[in-house]
Amino acid sequence: MDIEVLHNIELKDFSYFKIGGKVKNLYFPKNTEEFIYLLSNINKPYIFGGFSNVLFSSKGVNNDLICTTKFDKFEIHKNKVNASAGVKGAVLSRACMEKSLTGFEFMSGFPGTIGGNIFMNASAHKQSISDALLKVKIFDLEKKEIVELYKEDLNFNYRYSILQEKPYILLEAEFELKDGNTEEIKKRINENREFRKLHQPQNLPNVGSIFRNPENNSAGKLLDEIGAKSFHIGGAKVFEKHANFIINYNNATSTDVLELMFIMYNEVKDKFGIELRPEVKYFGEQTKKERDICKILFQK
Repeated sequence: MDIEVLHNIELKDFSYFKIGGKVKNLYFPKNTEEFIYLLSNINKPYIFGGFSNVLFSSKGVNNDLICTTKFDKFEIHKNKVNASAGVKGAVLSRACMEKSLTGFEFMSGFPGTIGGNIFMNASAHKQSISDALLKVKIFDLEKKEIVELYKEDLNFNYRYSILQEKPYILLEAEFELKDGNTEEIKKRINENREFRKLHQPQNLPNVGSIFRNPENNSAGKLLDEIGAKSFHIGGAKVFEKHANFIINYNNATSTDVLELMFIMYNEVKDKFGIELRPEVKYFGEQTKKERDICKILFQK
């Protein structure tokens, strides 16, 4: 089986944060057969789509990595959409627009893939990936078999799906979208993109929102009220236009980012009694300082 693999590469070259040490093997499966082969034969691999919501350790990652971005086939037939795990949300959003199908406008500015978006139940602008989902095919890592699950089996909630707790790896998904007007869909896509340009970092290394919104509240608003936009540690600083974003402005390390997150977390906790939960995921070898911070931030 001729599966593409890169050896001993720097993860900072793939990370949206431009942070990360070396990994021994990074695999790129192109289809279900290759993906399942890797999942069945590699010991505890980490699986990623676009590396868009991830902070890698500057010390590197010991586990092998699988990236699904070349596992990117999709089909659109009438209102039904079938997409492999590695399809980029923005690509699918545009393809559906061209078919006058509405429901995926919110993904137009997302760097993530369908697998990652379902994993975290991605949402924006009053749309969610789970809204249009019918069913998925997953690979059960324990039973070593493909299983079909329906939307209600995935226990969707804010930034949550059952994929975060079970040994399930998403292979493909089926959606049902609604008929719409191409020009209206394009208008919403453009409005969403303009909103992101105004409020989120552009062409600056970042991984999107750092913390999840607490129930009935806004992480960005809470962070703004504690003056987080002036916070910085090493090469990492809080974005001046939105307090829930961290940018790597000067060769930041993973320790810089985690220390900055910890200050943001503590300041909000001290002032409001609210413990923010990270939206970004952290992977890799930890220094003692990083380990101590992660035990509190990620509660592990």
